[in-house]
Amino acid sequence: MAFTLSLDQGTSSSRAIVFEDELTAVASSQFEFTQHYPSSGWVEHDPRDILTTTITAARNAMAKARVTAADIAAIGITNQRETAIIWDRSTGVPLARALVWQDRRTAEFCARLKASGHEEMITAKTGLLLDPYFSASKISYLLDTVPGARARAEAGELAFGTVDSWLIWTLTDGQTHKTDATNASRTMLYNIHNGEWDDELCRLFRIPKAILPQVMNCIDDFGTTSPDFFGGAIAIRGVAGDQQSALIGQGCVEPGMMKSSYGTGCFALLNTGTTAVASRSKLLTTIGYQFDGVPHYALEGSIFIAGAVVQWLRDGLKIIRQASDVGPLSQKSKQDDVIIVPAFTGLGAPYWQPQCRGAVFGITRDTSPQDFALAALRSVAFQTRDLLDAMMADGGICRDQAMIRVDGGMVASAPLLQHIADIAGVVVDRPDFIETTALGAAWLAGAGGGIYPDQHGINVMRKSDRIFTPSIDDTKREADYAAWQAAIRATITAAERG
Repeated sequence: MAFTLSLDQGTSSSRAIVFEDELTAVASSQFEFTQHYPSSGWVEHDPRDILTTTITAARNAMAKARVTAADIAAIGITNQRETAIIWDRSTGVPLARALVWQDRRTAEFCARLKASGHEEMITAKTGLLLDPYFSASKISYLLDTVPGARARAEAGELAFGTVDSWLIWTLTDGQTHKTDATNASRTMLYNIHNGEWDDELCRLFRIPKAILPQVMNCIDDFGTTSPDFFGGAIAIRGVAGDQQSALIGQGCVEPGMMKSSYGTGCFALLNTGTTAVASRSKLLTTIGYQFDGVPHYALEGSIFIAGAVVQWLRDGLKIIRQASDVGPLSQKSKQDDVIIVPAFTGLGAPYWQPQCRGAVFGITRDTSPQDFALAALRSVAFQTRDLLDAMMADGGICRDQAMIRVDGGMVASAPLLQHIADIAGVVVDRPDFIETTALGAAWLAGAGGGIYPDQHGINVMRKSDRIFTPSIDDTKREADYAAWQAAIRATITAAERG
């Protein structure tokens, strides 16, 4: 029996899962690591913590599965995207802490570039909005603020990478400086149309191309680990950013297929095939995956607050004791007139209104905790409908052909998924294994290691746990959504008035 090892390196923890050849998870291990917040809006990680927790999790998972390096056909890596790390090529020592994707310290720099008229060019080449979320401004900041860094970078002494590149470099003892096309597409330096690091973008952000990794397919040769780490050398054969890995793990390998991941926030990706669809609805155009030199694109939309609205009910209003209570409580509601707009940190796609704050509409003397629970779940469903409508407008898919494949911690709630099916008017498919990010990386590794089928095979191997279909009529659906849109307009208006 052949095994694959999936390294799922996330924002708050590092997880490793051993899969056997039918993509069945046989053992896993996970370790959290320290988050650093040196100033308001600044978020950092110690790259050594990322490495240490990843290696420890992998060793533990292998021990639990009772496998050795000789039993592992290949490693697949999936990672938090956009986080920027720079290190010394000769010693492998990080130049500074990693600047995490959440870090906002370069907001003013991005605003100046936008005011100077650069965003249109950036979006045309990268599919991204000009925002500190992406890696380019973070790299520029590190080169400008660490003494001597820019001169050393220009001399070829330093290397940059997103988390995947850092892991690959260190696990291969500095023999391999590579990334994959999905991670490259999130740096704001990579032209997603011609598949190259872009000279104009590198000049704009003042980043020497010499520090950038080689860009590979998602299934490719990323080198071999040093025997010191796992008791033997293991080939690294698959890499993808976390949301793209989930797209693969969900089997969304045909145009028109969509996945949506529900955690603290929500990320939805729609496969648009080999066509890079330019969004008219402020969605991102990104590389969903790349096989054999051919990029397959996706439209991506993000919701800032999904699971966080349930946390608010628990920690702020204290109307539930644990997150799992929200579904049963919501089912006791007698009316659905209450609308929560959970713009706690602004509104994400497709509105992009960072100045907005949360609002509640429709409360009366009779409004109960049960009504708030229902409104919280429905707010996630309404926001999913927002993204779906934007994707249908941009991607040309029809509602009656749409299906959303869902994953993430929230999808354990059947009431939530029924609300999404009802309000979005589409079929919702929950898989039997919800760690689809790790699953996608395992499949990439197995495909690269020769033990899994071609790219369409993942769709066959994926299994559904439960299908949710719409249970309300179109009149009710559209009336409810119109009320939501009115609440959104009122929330935006209130923010504009200050």
